[in-house]
Amino acid sequence: MSDDAELVSRILDGDIKAFEALYHKYKRQLYYTALGITGDSGAAEEILQDSFVRAYAAMGRVDASVSLAPWLYRIAVNLSYNWTNRHRHWSLDIDKWVERLLAGPAVSPEHAAEGSELRDVVQEAVASLGFKQRAVVILFYLQGFSLSEIAYILDCPVGTVKSRLHYACKALRQKLSGDTRLAGEVAYGTSLR
Repeated sequence: MSDDAELVSRILDGDIKAFEALYHKYKRQLYYTALGITGDSGAAEEILQDSFVRAYAAMGRVDASVSLAPWLYRIAVNLSYNWTNRHRHWSLDIDKWVERLLAGPAVSPEHAAEGSELRDVVQEAVASLGFKQRAVVILFYLQGFSLSEIAYILDCPVGTVKSRLHYACKALRQKLSGDTRLAGEVAYGTSLR
C-alpha cells in the first residue's frame, strides 16, 4: 500500500493525524504553486487551506492507489484560476525558480546582483503570460510535473499542454531575448525549451 493510500484509508477511518500528515506532505508545493499563479501570498495561503478543505470533503471519492499529488494540484490550480479571474492582477515572486536557473557553487556579489536583475526580468516575462500558459510553465518548470500530470491537473489533453508550453516558452524566449538588461543571457546561458 502506498503512503498516500495508507493516509487516505486512515483519514476515512476518522484519523485526524493522518489528515495532518497529508497536509504537511503537500502544503509547501501547493502553496508555492498557488503563489506562482496568483502572485499573492495571502491568496496562496487561502487557496492552500481551501484546497485541503475540499480534498477532505471528497476523500471518499479519491483513487488512493495512485499518488494524490496530481489530484491536489488540480484542486489548487482550479482555485488559483478562480482567484485570478476575480482579481485580474498578478505579480509573481519566482525567486525559487530563478535560483534554480542560477544554481551554482559559490555566488559572488556580482553574480548575486546579476541574479537579482535576472529575477526581475524573468518575473516580468512570466507575468506577461496568460493564465493558461503561466500555469503550465509553473507546473512544468517549478513543480516538475510531467506533461501527462499537467494535463490531468488542468483537465485538458496532453497535446494542449505541449502547445501551451511551447508557445509560453516561445513568448518568454522572445521577451527575454529582447530585454537589454540581460545582455545575451538568454542567447547563451538560460535555456527555455
